[in-house]
Amino acid sequence: MIDLKKHIETHPDFPKPGILFYDISSLMADAKIWQETINQFSSLVKKYNPQVLAGIESRGFIFASSIGYKLGCDVIMIRKKGKLPGKTIHHFYKLEYGTDCLEIQKREILKNKNVVLIDDLLATGGTAGAAIELLQKTEAKVSVFLTLIELTNLKGRNKIKVKTDSLISFDE
Repeated sequence: MIDLKKHIETHPDFPKPGILFYDISSLMADAKIWQETINQFSSLVKKYNPQVLAGIESRGFIFASSIGYKLGCDVIMIRKKGKLPGKTIHHFYKLEYGTDCLEIQKREILKNKNVVLIDDLLATGGTAGAAIELLQKTEAKVSVFLTLIELTNLKGRNKIKVKTDSLISFDE
């Protein structure tokens, strides 16, 4: 098994000073590493017997769609307000300074389904928490939030009201 942590590039002071950015595109740039990433993440996801995978904008889409294809699951996108056509369900949530909004398309496929929420990175947990609340508005059963990378020192999992797991963790 390849240690994926060794293949994640970091960029200091991006997108602003004081932030260390963990770049998943370094995993995607090498086909062998990318295949191993999807295989390892798929193994984690499969443990939760998902019927639907929900990917959070935008890097969560990459993982949810790849894993959904591999596992044969339905996939939906959770996006910022105004990015999805048709009827949508929205959820406003508080940020440190202000508010934001997430949306999903209104679809019956979510009602009473076991949904696994997927994203690339867990930092403070605000967006993941909001995405879970949004999915619960559809009567979906969100069993777990899974992320490729967790920044454990930020304690984001403490804000998440469902089981949370990650493939890789950094404490920096």
